[in-house]
Amino acid sequence: MNIVSKRNLDREIVLIKVFLNLQGKFLAIIFKRFLGWSDFLKTGTAKLMYRQRGRFSQTFINISMALLSFLTIVFSGKLEELITNNHDTTEGGGNYLIMAANGIGGASTLISDLPKGEVTEYRVQDGDTVSSIAQKFGVSMDTIMWENNLKKIDSIKVKQILRILPITGVRHTVKRGETIYSIAKTFQVDAQSIIDYPFNTFADDETFALSAGQELMIPDGIKPSETIIDTQKYITRTVAPIPGVVGEGSFMWPTSGMITQKYYWYHQAVDIANPSNPSILAAQSGTVVTAGWNQGGYGNFVIIDHGNGYKTLYAHMLNNSVLVQAGQKVKQGQKIGTMGSTGRSTGTHLHFEVKGPNGNLDPLSVLK
Repeated sequence: MNIVSKRNLDREIVLIKVFLNLQGKFLAIIFKRFLGWSDFLKTGTAKLMYRQRGRFSQTFINISMALLSFLTIVFSGKLEELITNNHDTTEGGGNYLIMAANGIGGASTLISDLPKGEVTEYRVQDGDTVSSIAQKFGVSMDTIMWENNLKKIDSIKVKQILRILPITGVRHTVKRGETIYSIAKTFQVDAQSIIDYPFNTFADDETFALSAGQELMIPDGIKPSETIIDTQKYITRTVAPIPGVVGEGSFMWPTSGMITQKYYWYHQAVDIANPSNPSILAAQSGTVVTAGWNQGGYGNFVIIDHGNGYKTLYAHMLNNSVLVQAGQKVKQGQKIGTMGSTGRSTGTHLHFEVKGPNGNLDPLSVLK
């Protein structure tokens, strides 16, 4: 090998090293700035092509294109997943919770049970009644009647579309000049209950200002035309439970009738209706700690402390029917009053609550 050939070979080796070095830098840039790869690809390609004067241009282009194709195939699924997850988060994906399945790989989607707040359109099916639809959606029959302007409880027809509110109460369109307080007074509820409903919005969150034309949900609201004003009201008296008086055994049913509303987040009780005004009985022995009239909507009501961490509440009793007084000891099954429709009530029923150590619980879970 002559001297000229050796010099040419050394020059080629140097150029190959330069090429490999630039190729390595180029790949590092791609991995480091993958999402902005186009600008770096253009800069790196131009720089390499300029230095090599086209010596390895074809080889470089072939290798680069093959590498980019490989990366596209490998990472396209990940990018799609990233884009999809980002879309779900910004477009209402917050209604879902992603959790690892048993903590070992994979994931399962759990649909949140938080209330949605929307009005649902329901097509009446064969065999449906206002009562069965109310139970299906967890609202009162009156709520369905009022929202759909039904005059009679048996006036619904198959295939008829009914609007179902997300809660028991009334949907109200705000009129000019109305305030949260005037609306609360109209529908016989506390203004705080309207404010606390999570899907009600206000023009000003500090003053609770309203805009004419906006809609509000009035939890437990009663249409003015349905209001029954009770003139005979009793002063409520509350005392401490009698020491040593402890209820034993299971809770018994406090009355007879049909369950018209079950326990839900917005209605922490069961409603038992019976138009024949049956007796109301103590579900378990204990001490009557409260008896009388409640301004908050219970009407004539009684609370019994059972001495075992539980209390029961009986509301909407008939006027002049409360047979017990605060401080009195009662036995399980003893008559304490008569079913009525006092307070915020649109029909004869018993509103029955069971209060445990940690708050209200579903009465159906303890009644036998």
